[in-house]
Amino acid sequence: MSAASSTPAEAGGESADGEGEAKKGGKKKLILLAAPVLLIGVVAGLWFSGILPGVLGMGPKPQEQAAAPAPIVPAFYEMPEILANLNAPGRRPSYMKLKAKLEIADSRDIEHVRNAQPRLLDLFNTYMREIRPEELRGSAGTHRLREELIARANIAVAPARVSDILFTEILVQ
Repeated sequence: MSAASSTPAEAGGESADGEGEAKKGGKKKLILLAAPVLLIGVVAGLWFSGILPGVLGMGPKPQEQAAAPAPIVPAFYEMPEILANLNAPGRRPSYMKLKAKLEIADSRDIEHVRNAQPRLLDLFNTYMREIRPEELRGSAGTHRLREELIARANIAVAPARVSDILFTEILVQ
């Protein structure tokens, strides 16, 4: 009997040691899996914050930082007064007088816009001759006119960009 009783005790001792080793093995596996993930996270954080490229010499050089381009500043270009007859039904003619300023997205493009002025005037006059007087009534009509003229201005001055048209005078008779 003593042999039988010693067998379960030894078996119990072995199972206790097996559980201890299993717990140690689980912690080792967790550490082995967490260490690379943590290392990747730290490296990614350093890379995206800009610290790691700077340390590795891959960041911008001090000369390049000083030679950064000047910020883009918008400019305004005053268009000459435009007088166009509108597409009015009947015998009585209807006219529109327009004075406007173009807002150019980049002030360096002002010379390009000045050179494209004949094309701008042609496109504006052609469009304004097709407008009926009732289309210009109210703020919605003015907004439509602005959107159409911006679209035509961007075609005429490409690659420069007109960001807005500011009306200084609109007169419809």
